[in-house]
Amino acid sequence: MSDSFLPIPLIDTPIAFVDLETTGGSVAEHRITEIGVVQVGPAGVSRWSTLVNPGQPIPAFIQSLTGITDDMVRDAPTFASLSAELFERLDGSLFIAHNASFDRGFLRGEFQRVGLTFNPDVLCTVKLSRALWPHEKRHGLDALIERHALEPLARHRALADADLLWQFWQRLRDAWAPDVLRAQIDRTVRRYRIAGDITEDVIDSAPAGHGVYVFFDAADAPLYVGRSVRVRQRVRSHLTGERRSAREQRIAEQVRRVQWRATGGELGALLTEAKWIATLRPVHNRQPRVGRGEALGAPWPFEAAIVFEECEQDCAGERAFHVVDRWCYLGAASTLDAARALAAAHGEPVFESSTFRILQTHLARGLRVLPLAPVTVDAEAGVVSPSA
Repeated sequence: MSDSFLPIPLIDTPIAFVDLETTGGSVAEHRITEIGVVQVGPAGVSRWSTLVNPGQPIPAFIQSLTGITDDMVRDAPTFASLSAELFERLDGSLFIAHNASFDRGFLRGEFQRVGLTFNPDVLCTVKLSRALWPHEKRHGLDALIERHALEPLARHRALADADLLWQFWQRLRDAWAPDVLRAQIDRTVRRYRIAGDITEDVIDSAPAGHGVYVFFDAADAPLYVGRSVRVRQRVRSHLTGERRSAREQRIAEQVRRVQWRATGGELGALLTEAKWIATLRPVHNRQPRVGRGEALGAPWPFEAAIVFEECEQDCAGERAFHVVDRWCYLGAASTLDAARALAAAHGEPVFESSTFRILQTHLARGLRVLPLAPVTVDAEAGVVSPSA
């Protein structure tokens, strides 16, 4: 198949088909020995490859597999010396590779060592092949060569294997209707560049369990506050989900930064969400209204502040001690002593309608709380102790 024949525009961005050869399978321990890139875009098809000096011996079995020897890479450029050129070449392109997490992981690690952040959107041809041909058992590169009559220039060399992926991409045009193929590609792409400074790696650092999140726009103004039993999954769904409502789509298009807080449980998430909405006044949240029965003078049924504990997975995870005083949610601490200090350091509590409503409901259901005796804080000694 000729390079001059470009298939239907399955995606709107340039494409980089990438393959690497390495000294082993560990990103931390091993290094790249060869890079091959086939780039496809409006200007046509271009190919680029280079051997790389890994700075470590190539194991004998890998030399036998790839044909790349220590002698061949001894005078090759180091990754650091070619990193700027390679980064510029790949930047802005959809990164396509076979077992893409391997190739992306190695490149991301190498770029990190020279101070560059590499977070392209990624399409794995193994996953794409499985999605399009689920009845087939094998989806390795050798299986694709046989199934789709691909023409290998060599095997286990970077540029030759990258070229096989380009051939596979062209075969897709004849096998599937354009709308079906585009939809499956869109579902298979893993989007690492999401919005502003938000990447897939940033989202991966969000709490897996209960918590609250807030989206900010380009001016760092709060857009929306939400809560979830699975914050990481919910944030990802907001920003990359396929079945977003029109409202969620409008929010997602404006997001440039996200902030979150783990709460350990549902009640802490409810209180934190209400507090953040009232404080930040995000444009896409409804502001709570004070009901007729929620008088500012509602009696506080405790002698002092109270604390209740929440934690994920039957308290196997991190604990959160939530502090409330006179219907004012003061926040959460990681230890009981820190909760006492939080209560002691807070000024005069201000009645919060939402906290009154939420907490009353849970107290009626038997929420277990611990009254916090008044404490004194020795600022110099850093000691918190109950008052006499």
